[in-house]
Amino acid sequence: MGHSVGGVPLYHEDVREFANSIVADLRQRRHQAYLVGGCVRDLLLGREPADYDVATDATPDEVMRIFPETYAVGAKFGVVLVPERKQNGESERSVVADEAFALGHHHKSCVEVATFRCDVGYSDGRHPNQVRFSRDPREDVQRRDFTINGLLLDPVENKVLDYVGGQPDLKSKIIRAIGNPALRFGEDKLRMLRAVRFAARFEYTIEPATFVAIQQLAPQIEQVSRERVRDELTRMLTEDHARRAFELLDETGLLREVLPEIDAMKGVEQPPEFHPEGDVYVHTLLMLEKLPQPCPAALAWGVLLHDVGKPPTFRRAPDRIRFDEHARVGTRMAEAICRRLRFSNEETKQISALVENHMRFGDVERMSPSTFKKFIRLPRFEQHLELHRLDCESSHRNLRLYNFTREKMNELPPETVRPAPLVTGDDLIAAGYSPGPQFKEILSAIEDAQLNAQLQSKQEAMQFVRREFPLEIKISS
Repeated sequence: MGHSVGGVPLYHEDVREFANSIVADLRQRRHQAYLVGGCVRDLLLGREPADYDVATDATPDEVMRIFPETYAVGAKFGVVLVPERKQNGESERSVVADEAFALGHHHKSCVEVATFRCDVGYSDGRHPNQVRFSRDPREDVQRRDFTINGLLLDPVENKVLDYVGGQPDLKSKIIRAIGNPALRFGEDKLRMLRAVRFAARFEYTIEPATFVAIQQLAPQIEQVSRERVRDELTRMLTEDHARRAFELLDETGLLREVLPEIDAMKGVEQPPEFHPEGDVYVHTLLMLEKLPQPCPAALAWGVLLHDVGKPPTFRRAPDRIRFDEHARVGTRMAEAICRRLRFSNEETKQISALVENHMRFGDVERMSPSTFKKFIRLPRFEQHLELHRLDCESSHRNLRLYNFTREKMNELPPETVRPAPLVTGDDLIAAGYSPGPQFKEILSAIEDAQLNAQLQSKQEAMQFVRREFPLEIKISS
């Protein structure tokens, strides 16, 4: 049952060595201890683990006595975070931290140490009603989600312990729930999304019984917190296999549950002269397939949602299919989706901006200098430009406007795109203007003229103000 892991290339070797040292410390005190879960899977696949987890028969109290400076983030579930020691011998933090702090630092400098356990009942679809600690690693792995994540590694003997058939499934490229799939998904509904993500990420097949269970239980995904759903979807979008992930979401029935607005794109025709590739859904999948790597989360979501306004605005005009104001409608829909999934205000703003501005590239050749400069001054404009490129590559494949924008950006000196203001509000007050809403209009007009190279100095700007916005002369009665 044990197999060597030799020959696997490693990164972050210091983190692995720290995890191994935790195992060694536990073993010295006559406890069982192993590396467990995703790190073992990734090592066997020759991938760099995102983090390292340890499973042990030591109770949380025993773990905290052995490693006094710990984060007791889930002691009642048998989970303790052990911070990596710095070179001077001090720990990352010298007191037990609160849960928020510890979770925020989990993947940076901590190893999760979990006591072998058996979970009893999951009435909320996420947390066990009761946890019974165990001395048997076989019992512990039975509660985990998928066979490929249920492997244990003995770093002392360099042997893999497989009690769930994970190694054959790794070789066969199969995602299989441990034991009864319906029970595993009933314990934590998020596991349905994780099955899809793992299958897409590793280019594996979901085992038939596991697949059927997802189809049957898909409507229950609503029981999972929106933040957890958002995070899983974001990982799907940014792990280099976004198209396959969304195809699997569709095939399992999860797509219409978590993102009905994307499901609504299916079958929505587009004008073939601009979109020979097919309907809105096909176009979106093609864009997801072409996402750059690494891909910013906001860009990935912007790509996914850029045409979300097309289904509700579809109409057959006498000349062709049209989607009147679909960018404006789509922006409102994107904002609503972001709020539903609990995105931050900053993330919502960027994702919505990508949707709102994606059609503006059609006007770049006709834009005035000021309009063009303000356009390319949009925050993270490189994401807007990349979305436009993906949009073109996944439809008519004409990159004329993309190339025009890039060339013109390269020609413009930075100081002409964001010049220092020629006039301030204080200057207007000094010239006799009263503060008020008109100040914004005046300053905006000055900036436009400056960006259009019509004004070069403060003197010219003030002459412009007096000419375009003359002071009202009050006559005493």
